[in-house]
Amino acid sequence: MKMSDLVAEYIVRMLDETGGNAEIRRNELAGILGCVPSQINYVITSRFTPEQGYIVESRRGGGGYIRITRVTADRRVAIMHIVNSIGERISYSAAAIILVNMADQNMISVYDRELISAALSDKVYSSVPQEQRDTLRASIMKNMLMTVMMLNN
Repeated sequence: MKMSDLVAEYIVRMLDETGGNAEIRRNELAGILGCVPSQINYVITSRFTPEQGYIVESRRGGGGYIRITRVTADRRVAIMHIVNSIGERISYSAAAIILVNMADQNMISVYDRELISAALSDKVYSSVPQEQRDTLRASIMKNMLMTVMMLNN
């Protein structure tokens, strides 16, 4: 298992044990896990994002900390937040990550994830000019998520 996976797993365990709120001291956690503090930063910025259902606050300095809170919002609110965070363009890889996280958090079903992923795949856009693909993909993804949200109250 990679170090980043171990760090993420440790933080998720902390969140589970504390009801969704964890306060981390980067250097202490690095010491416990036997890694460098920058590895902790990398994991937090890549795996604990708002799109994945987390709020991260940090305070620098001697008494500094990183506070991670798992957001447990209403499913509809969470999907709307994701739709609003997509922006005007999205790559297939970014869309796929969002869909996997949504299914993991039971915001959408695995069936919905696979169906939306198929509609967003690069194969579908082969006849669309390269510079327009990510814009079209973002629009389709937003519309499909809104439809799933409305149909699956």
